[in-house]
Amino acid sequence: QVQLVESGGGFVQAGDSLRLSCAASGRTFSGLHMGWFRQAPGKEREHVAAISRSSTSIYYADSVKGRFTIDRDNAKNTVYLQMNSLKSEDTAVYYCAAGTAWREYDYWGQGTQVTVSS
Repeated sequence: QVQLVESGGGFVQAGDSLRLSCAASGRTFSGLHMGWFRQAPGKEREHVAAISRSSTSIYYADSVKGRFTIDRDNAKNTVYLQMNSLKSEDTAVYYCAAGTAWREYDYWGQGTQVTVSS
């Protein structure tokens, strides 16, 4: 089992930045691919970003390319999502996910709310 705990969400103005963190425990972190998802009210869950075990492969949704950056620190068992130039449409609950296959996830965090005011 893997436990994932997100932090760093909040209420910001359009154009501001936030850095989300996801701390993992319960399994060797370096053996897991990691991802971030988001879900806004009334919308489907969107896969925002993914990073492979050794950070050699990275995925971004078109909606966040050039604004969001995913990275990880395997020594700290933590994955991050740096979000810049935030827009109101980025408002959502952001979830961290982990899995042993690329972009396929077995474990999920509880989510952290990000609200961007225009």
